[in-house]
Amino acid sequence: MQERTLQTIDDAIALVKQSSLSHIKLGLSDIDGVIRGKYMRKDKFISALQSGFAFCDVVMGWDSNDELYDNTTFTGWHTAYPDAAARIDPSTCRRLPLERNAQGEDMLFFIAELDGPAAQVCPRRLLHRVIQRAADLGFDAHAALEYEFFMFDETPDSIREKQYRNLKNWTPGNFGYSVLRSTVHADFYEELMDLCERMDLPIESLHTETGPGVLEAAIAVDRIDHAADKGFLFKTFTKALAEQQGLMATFMAKWSHHHSGQSGHIHLSLTDRKTGLNVFHDPKAEHHMSALHRHFAAGQQRYMPELMAMYAQTINSYTRLVPGYWAPLEASLGVENRTTALRVIPGGPKAQRIEVRIGSADANPYIALAAALGSGLLGIEQKLEPTFTFGNAYTQEFPESIKFPQTLWEAAQRLRRSDAARDLFGNVFVDHMAATREWEERKFREYVTDWELQRYFEII
Repeated sequence: MQERTLQTIDDAIALVKQSSLSHIKLGLSDIDGVIRGKYMRKDKFISALQSGFAFCDVVMGWDSNDELYDNTTFTGWHTAYPDAAARIDPSTCRRLPLERNAQGEDMLFFIAELDGPAAQVCPRRLLHRVIQRAADLGFDAHAALEYEFFMFDETPDSIREKQYRNLKNWTPGNFGYSVLRSTVHADFYEELMDLCERMDLPIESLHTETGPGVLEAAIAVDRIDHAADKGFLFKTFTKALAEQQGLMATFMAKWSHHHSGQSGHIHLSLTDRKTGLNVFHDPKAEHHMSALHRHFAAGQQRYMPELMAMYAQTINSYTRLVPGYWAPLEASLGVENRTTALRVIPGGPKAQRIEVRIGSADANPYIALAAALGSGLLGIEQKLEPTFTFGNAYTQEFPESIKFPQTLWEAAQRLRRSDAARDLFGNVFVDHMAATREWEERKFREYVTDWELQRYFEII
């Protein structure tokens, strides 16, 4: 039985029983997109497949540094961090080639998700609720994710010893689309591509971007729920592969003010659930944009400023969103225009789509995709019409209504006040997400930065 063909709990149980593995690995997404998981002994894992299992809900009550939120209502000291119900999705089973037992069998890995009341704040369940909204309208969604990430000749110990300063990039210079670099370092490229093939995260293209040691990987298009799972797994296991080879990869939105930021672009399209045809494509319309495509793009454009906390989820995300750094500052929309936040890509029936270019590589893919899909669906429901930008969007003036929040705190307040977000995602998620982003901003304000020391230490 091939693990990526599993569909039912019985299929998964049969595979686990015939395996020589003593334990099986699982993981679920926290708010920041970090995989939180564990090994389960085989008999316990089979029981969890059949009846669900318990997972401490602290994974939704702390930040990426395991510091406990003091401002959330869903969980905290006031609830005493009880266990939450959780379930394993058997269809997500993959072999993990980075781990192998004594008998030479690769580890089995499954994605889990929170259930019961905790489903309201679970990022994976959030996306699935928005997918159901699309299904109720008669649509299936397809997506593809692109990630830029910097590589370093460092280890987790060495970066801490250096206090994250004077890091050695994997390669020097810029060299975007460099065949020289990919040939010299072919071993890592080939191992990454092979890992992703074997884990059903196929990389459609992989190349150097402009900058020292920066790569861009485009993961092949899939159904949006599968695409989110693939983005979720890709980031962690790319980092794991790199660290096994004495290297490090970072998906920070911007690791240095000397270099460009790292994007996490989203490509989206809708198909008719009955016919399977791309509803964005109309061969007779301008740019082949159907009315549904226009409405979808308009919804994304209209609600993007309110949902920025779901696209740009960290303090660091907003260091990309400054003038002159190849990132739009407003919800601009263009046709084949890489200076706008939204890019319409005309094509044939299979290729017609929209690209969300504002997202950064640090975003939780479940949350970012929920925002991108949900806002587009609102555009269809409300029959909104888009406003197009032509030429270089970086040099043009835009109305205040479509400008983005400039800080994570401002983005969290916009999300809190958003009726659209509450309609799409529910009050429990919106309140929890906004509170966690407010916490992140507060933690940042506790620290003195290098910039402040350089700016004020002597002269003020």
